[in-house]
Amino acid sequence: MNRWAAVALALVVGAVLGAVLWPMVGPRPVSEPDRARIEAIVRETLLAYPELVPEAINRLQQREVAKLLASNRAAIETPFAGAWAGARDADVTLVEFFDFQCPYCRQGRTDVARLLAEDDRLRVVWRDFPVLGPVSERFALASLSAARQGRYRAFLDAVFAGSGRLDETRLIAAVRAAGLDERQVAQDLKSPELRRELESNLALGRALGLTGTPSYVVGDRIVSGAVGYEALRRAVADARARRTAPPARPTASRPVLR
Repeated sequence: MNRWAAVALALVVGAVLGAVLWPMVGPRPVSEPDRARIEAIVRETLLAYPELVPEAINRLQQREVAKLLASNRAAIETPFAGAWAGARDADVTLVEFFDFQCPYCRQGRTDVARLLAEDDRLRVVWRDFPVLGPVSERFALASLSAARQGRYRAFLDAVFAGSGRLDETRLIAAVRAAGLDERQVAQDLKSPELRRELESNLALGRALGLTGTPSYVVGDRIVSGAVGYEALRRAVADARARRTAPPARPTASRPVLR
């Protein structure tokens, strides 16, 4: 069981206990007979309706992820220099965490480019997430230099258009193809500021529980893996719909299990 599922299951059981416990004993201490009776009711409820458990776990996972994303929204969606594309006044922002050595990121690059071409209300923010070693880190530093120079997408296109393993020859070719200032790139490859930016991205990814690339943050959802264009399009549409949906009405009273 992963971390989110464990937390969600604990919340499910806690919610059931609370719903049963409060109408039976109120604020007074729970006696042993009451505790045994409550545990029996909870057990019977979960066994009688096991389909509610995964549904509740999934809903609670989504709720906890949404809270986590909301508390880190600015750090997630604020791009480094020019590491973004799309609408300045976008109603939805898609954030992609990627690694240049990840073959699935190459596939995802095409999907994201199609979204940008078709959706004039979308903004895409790229976060360099070099989890595959020193070579990934070196290319990520060069891409941040490209962001500083206003040539970020040109550098991404140049790298992903190539084939074969990433090495210094590929790096130099991409820098030149993107029209970057080679002296500036050489300086930026040693820049403490850019290294701190990568460390910040890695720390943010760990805080969000990202385990690989590509990973996307769209509204209140995390989408993991090369899920394809349609899945990303639906995630953007869902995020847009939630922005315009009226708030849910609060429940009138605490639910009671019987």
